[in-house]
Amino acid sequence: MSIINDQHDFSSVADVFLAHGSLQSPAFLDGRLSAELALHDLPAEQWLEEVSAALGVEQPREREDAQVLLGWRRQTLDALSAPELNYEPLLPDDLFSLAERARGLKEWTLGFLEVVGEVGVETRNAWSANLREALEDLETLASIDELALDDSADNENDLFALTEHARMAAMLLYTEQHPGHPQVEQADDGTVQ
Repeated sequence: MSIINDQHDFSSVADVFLAHGSLQSPAFLDGRLSAELALHDLPAEQWLEEVSAALGVEQPREREDAQVLLGWRRQTLDALSAPELNYEPLLPDDLFSLAERARGLKEWTLGFLEVVGEVGVETRNAWSANLREALEDLETLASIDELALDDSADNENDLFALTEHARMAAMLLYTEQHPGHPQVEQADDGTVQ
């Protein structure tokens, strides 16, 4: 199986960042990626240039690294456009502390909102009330104090709910910008299920 067809998780992308001497989290760029794919076509070459610039290099050092970065883009696009609505932000998993996971979500949110913030007022006004409300909620999420979180069941549940909210905001933005895609299943009465 080609590496480009593998599922990429936070750690595999972070390893590519580390190989290029970058200690930054991929979460911020994943937020940007999700918003860019939702708002407009983001060609693979442009994505590779954007990630390379963030890593402070002209291009990835190894072909395999480029494949991981391009696979990350493809995986995100496929998930956003899938009828199963199975998109997941690229965030630290359960191997990381709750504070680290919350920091990842905050970084993802900041990257996502940075791209959304570049959208003109006319386009924003055409968005549904649900999408505008979801984006306002993300702005609140961006101010979360992740350092104040201790590892507790309540905080774990809250982080899960906030992550789900970010996930839904990304999918809502994608579906509003790409009417009819993903083609979600409809009931006989025409309502979306």
